[in-house]
Amino acid sequence: MSNASLIDEQTNGVFVISITPFSEDSSIDFKSVDSLVEFYLEKGVSGITILGMMGEANKLSADESRGFVKHFLKRVNSRVPVVVGVTDAGLANLVDFSQYCMGIGCAGVMVAPANGLTTDQNLYNYYAQVIEHLGSNIPLCYQDYPQSTGVYLSVECFNRMVTDFPQLVMLKHEDCPGLEKLTQVRDSAEKQGLRRVSVLTGNGGLYLPQELQRGADGAMTGFAFPEMLAEVVSLHNNGETKHAEDLYDTYLPLVRYEQQPGFGLAVRKEILRRRGAVSCAMSRAPGPVLTKRGHEELDQLIDRLNSRLKEH
Repeated sequence: MSNASLIDEQTNGVFVISITPFSEDSSIDFKSVDSLVEFYLEKGVSGITILGMMGEANKLSADESRGFVKHFLKRVNSRVPVVVGVTDAGLANLVDFSQYCMGIGCAGVMVAPANGLTTDQNLYNYYAQVIEHLGSNIPLCYQDYPQSTGVYLSVECFNRMVTDFPQLVMLKHEDCPGLEKLTQVRDSAEKQGLRRVSVLTGNGGLYLPQELQRGADGAMTGFAFPEMLAEVVSLHNNGETKHAEDLYDTYLPLVRYEQQPGFGLAVRKEILRRRGAVSCAMSRAPGPVLTKRGHEELDQLIDRLNSRLKEH
């Protein structure tokens, strides 16, 4: 299986963070994987990221992870690039899985920092070790999500990595609050002559219009209406900033509702089920579950969204 184009410093658009569909018995639902891939592609995504934090990667066995990646790539069939989250507490596991994924057609790997890295030097040393073992042919996306990892990436440390590690081609930016950090990263490239890397933003799209205006190249997040993300990015790139914000505002109540910490995955999976992308909204235990009240709130939010879309 050949790679779609590898990610690089110019990668842009919307890389949707895929869920991992499960059946009622908690096994991977490969039939829903197929329908989910087609759903994402029909909604205009530029790429797909699998086995991220919202993909429940830490709930899969090593064999399940490999089987999932292989099946997913076969269904995508090089139509868009696929990035795989390979974060692992063990460096050997991380490298082995990365090499497997790249060998069957992935476009790059995403790595979040290991827990307990409390200084810039420790963080730099960790990625130096990761990159040395990965080799020069595997493009790397740094996942900056301190709300989950507990590891803070300073702009100075990131700039040092960009200077020293050519394989580091992308930042998944979801530090929060993080708008000023994004501006500083872009200013470093423009004013200090540093290499400009791709920046795709997360956090469910919660700050997407402002992130684009501050220099982000797109989004890497899993909001269950990816067509909105794709259209907002397209409008922004065409200079239609006000139109982009107006469209975004239409979806904002659902963006906000889906972004509830520790609970949003249940919302996201249920919306995708309702939209026909998957057959079951189940997460692997322990995981969030929508209550009757939650379903009612979701009914109201989706009804309001549909009404507002008709008005436009």
